[in-house]
Amino acid sequence: MDKTYERKLPVSSLTISRFVDNISSREEIDHAEYYLYKFRHSPNCWYLRDWTIHTWIRQCLKYGAQDKALYTLVNKVQYGIFPDNFTFNLLIDYFIKKENYKDALSVVFEIMMQEAFEVPSTQLLSLHVLYHCLAKKTDCSWEEERNFGASLLLPGLKQKNSVGLSSQLYGYALLGKVELQRGLRAVYHNMPLLWQPGYLDRALQVMEKVASSPEDGKLCAEALAVLDRTLTALTAPAPQSSEEQPREGEDGQGSGDLLEQLDIEETEQSKLPRYLERFKDLQSKLEALGRVESESLLALTTRLIQEQLPTCEAEDMATYEQKLQQWHLERVHLIQREQEQRERAKREHEARRAAKAAASQARGAPAPTTRASLEPRPEIPRDHAAASAPSACLSS
Repeated sequence: MDKTYERKLPVSSLTISRFVDNISSREEIDHAEYYLYKFRHSPNCWYLRDWTIHTWIRQCLKYGAQDKALYTLVNKVQYGIFPDNFTFNLLIDYFIKKENYKDALSVVFEIMMQEAFEVPSTQLLSLHVLYHCLAKKTDCSWEEERNFGASLLLPGLKQKNSVGLSSQLYGYALLGKVELQRGLRAVYHNMPLLWQPGYLDRALQVMEKVASSPEDGKLCAEALAVLDRTLTALTAPAPQSSEEQPREGEDGQGSGDLLEQLDIEETEQSKLPRYLERFKDLQSKLEALGRVESESLLALTTRLIQEQLPTCEAEDMATYEQKLQQWHLERVHLIQREQEQRERAKREHEARRAAKAAASQARGAPAPTTRASLEPRPEIPRDHAAASAPSACLSS
């Protein structure tokens, strides 16, 4: 591949796939990382195959290079690592078994950013990691609250059970807190979220849905407590220091958008007393209906995993086997195309060499010779030449 890059020729996806397939040591992981980066910044960058990404993650885990797998995943734009759900599950499962929930949480955040919560097994594993980290995390930055909120909300919308409803409530509460404290743009910027205000109102709508639903859905007391603390903290007046007051003559770049954003925030801020009142009423109604689950969200998620994960894994394995067959057919097709291109390139090269040899022979060949010209000319004696020459007297 180095010679190909030096000649400024494109490297095929089949070549980089073979290189990743043949990794046999930890040292070769570093070499493959370099070539993945080079391939991502080459003209063929769009053609990194799904099986190459899957094999790369497997090879990293096999040779103890899980840090490389996570690094290339987080820096996906530079390396082109966009795994499928099965590969994501492999990575999460590896970190859970190693009790490395910090890296497992980073994988869940990447799944959230790529909106890859289509498979139930990925949803369940992600929720387990999220609630395990939230149970031990006491203080979060606003960026972490936003990431936690989005990561809880997206799989929660797909789960039709108490864990899913409680995850929606929990996620909306965290996102509503960020919306009121940091502004709406801080919620949706570079995030797969809506840019419409009212995340706290959506949390209350989840409570209303559960209270009016004929189904036996419940909300966890843990999620209700998070929303209660959020509304109480936001409703309490916070004194604004003089340093936070806007200065006269300050640069007003983007002032129109800022004023519009402030108007939205003030509207949501003015609704907080009503939100708090609605929350109290809905909480009392849910308790009266017996729709409040006292067990922790981590325990509920663990139980749900024990019940549903074996079935989900069987479905994932069936899908994975079908995908392997599809990958095999694609690989065979690529190998055939590669052989055809090599044969065509070989024929073209031989044709160019023949044409070049013919042209050079036509330019540098000597004049044609005859047999007569090759025979030696007879030598004439000097006196015979003088006698045969006309004399001067005769010419006079």
